[in-house]
Amino acid sequence: MDKPRITIDELSTIQVQVGTVVSAERVPETDKLLRLMVDFGEAGGPRQIVSGIAAYVADPASLAGRQLAFVTNLEPRTIRGLESNGMLFAVGADETFAFLAPDRSVPPGTSAH
Repeated sequence: MDKPRITIDELSTIQVQVGTVVSAERVPETDKLLRLMVDFGEAGGPRQIVSGIAAYVADPASLAGRQLAFVTNLEPRTIRGLESNGMLFAVGADETFAFLAPDRSVPPGTSAH
C-alpha cells in the first residue's frame, strides 16, 4: 500500500461528485493541461477545473457532454494563472489511464457515497 490508511471519518471529508463537462480546451503554452468547464448543478454556473490530462485526450472538445467524477471540495488552486476549483477523479496512467464515470446519466452534482 502506497499511502497510510485513513479512518472512515477522514474519508467522509472528501466530496466526490459527478459533473457534466460543458467545454474543454488546451491551456496555451502547456503540454499537459486542459481547462474544463464543468456543470455540477450549482447556482453560480459551471466551475473551471484545470487538469493535467492532455496526453490522454486527443480532442479536448470530445469531452463536452461527458459525465465524469470530480473531487469538489478542494481549496481553489491557481495553475498557470487559472483558478482550478476541483480535481478530476481518474485512475491509471499511460496505457491504463481511464476516467471514472457513471454507467448511466445522473443529475449534475450527484454525490458518490
